[in-house]
Amino acid sequence: MDREAAALASALTNMGVEAGDRVAVDLPNRPEWVVGLLAASRLGAIHVPVEPSVSYQELKYQLRHAEISVVIAAESVGDTESLELFDELIAELPDLQYLVTVGGQDLWYDDRVFQYETVVGKPIDVEKATADFDPTATALALLYTSGVTGKPKGVLLTHRNVVWAARRTSEALALGDGDVVLAAVPLATVFGLHVVVTALINGATLVLQERFRAAEALRLIERERVTVCHGVPTMFELLMREPTFRSRDLSSVRTGVVAGSPVSADLVRRVRRWNDVQIAYGLTETGPTVTITRFDDPPEVREATVGRPVQDVEIKVIDVHEGSLHGPEAVGQLSVRSPGVMAGYYRMPGATRDAFTDRGYFLTGDLVVVDEKGIVTIVGRLKDMIIRGGYNIYPRELEDILRTHPAVDDVCVVGAPNPILGELICACVLPLEGAIVTGDELREFCRDQVADYKVPDLVRFFDAFPMTGTGKVKREDLAEVVRLEMSET
Repeated sequence: MDREAAALASALTNMGVEAGDRVAVDLPNRPEWVVGLLAASRLGAIHVPVEPSVSYQELKYQLRHAEISVVIAAESVGDTESLELFDELIAELPDLQYLVTVGGQDLWYDDRVFQYETVVGKPIDVEKATADFDPTATALALLYTSGVTGKPKGVLLTHRNVVWAARRTSEALALGDGDVVLAAVPLATVFGLHVVVTALINGATLVLQERFRAAEALRLIERERVTVCHGVPTMFELLMREPTFRSRDLSSVRTGVVAGSPVSADLVRRVRRWNDVQIAYGLTETGPTVTITRFDDPPEVREATVGRPVQDVEIKVIDVHEGSLHGPEAVGQLSVRSPGVMAGYYRMPGATRDAFTDRGYFLTGDLVVVDEKGIVTIVGRLKDMIIRGGYNIYPRELEDILRTHPAVDDVCVVGAPNPILGELICACVLPLEGAIVTGDELREFCRDQVADYKVPDLVRFFDAFPMTGTGKVKREDLAEVVRLEMSET
């Protein structure tokens, strides 16, 4: 791995890549992705991971915004051929000069296109393969995220941001060089980057699954004797629903992180029968680790919270209306100051400035309650909060309640505009296969557990939810469906 990274770094230098330049890696979870990360890091260049499933327009936007000069890409992804795509993109992206293709096809190449195997097979120019730079100030990665406001932004994370967060997670999980880590989350996300770097700095074995599929993941866990298995809640749910789950030997699995979206206490309890996972909280902008549960926490903390801040993290809870600081047990927006917080949004100084308080705390956009012991409970997203008749409604509270109903498989609560109350509460429900349930039944179920003003005004049933590539429900898309439906009635 080190030899290939040095060879690729030397080749990138010959292509004109210098410290601070951006190199895009458009690959699924493959070893060459890791090599691309290490090669860029040697040069002080910036690794820009691209999710292979993004649309043409999304890809063009990211490559243009990041001013990419070199792309490392799979020769083909699905029906898309990289050379054909490159020919289309190069006319619209003046900074894009070179393409390095990964794959074994016998393709025609010109002086702008190189095959990965050829590049890394050349002699290494040691001087060209390394550069001196300040890791506390030099960006390691540029990751595109919807961020706090929902608009696409490029998040700059320094070497210090990424490695510091990896060390803190390593401490919580007690990772070491004897661990075998399954990387099935998309590497183009901050979670994926975190999984890779956490394994690397501990000298652990990294098992890459090119794209998550539950049956294949279970086979890999058994065959490779995986000890650390990370994932978003949806991935763990799919693993346990897979027909081969009970027949696989998963006894090697020790721990892992479940993060990326809200996780129910029921799911955590079921996962911990075979994987003693920790719940973690973080954002792309925070490197990502902010809080995590610990092995010695009591069950109620490990099941219903995201734990307490890791070492060197400072948090404050801010009133969502007045901006003043909140005391313990009050709902407010979480703000964070730590060595993991991003250097800023790339080419967006205004957005960067707006994302921080005057004292340098990053505004996460997440609504939380922090108790006197520093334990953090996520209530919901500030932008998802529903204001009904002057009352603040937090969708997460209702979602957690509705998921306990035996007929509900999943649920997403969104706001719907109303001229009198401002917003109505709509519960979008994915019923369990074969279950029979009505909206009135679910509303009564909620009425027994929450105040009247929190009971959903509407219940809509769906066959499937729109999902992101990382397993999150597209809440805004569901809200738009509800709004359109109401406008037609």
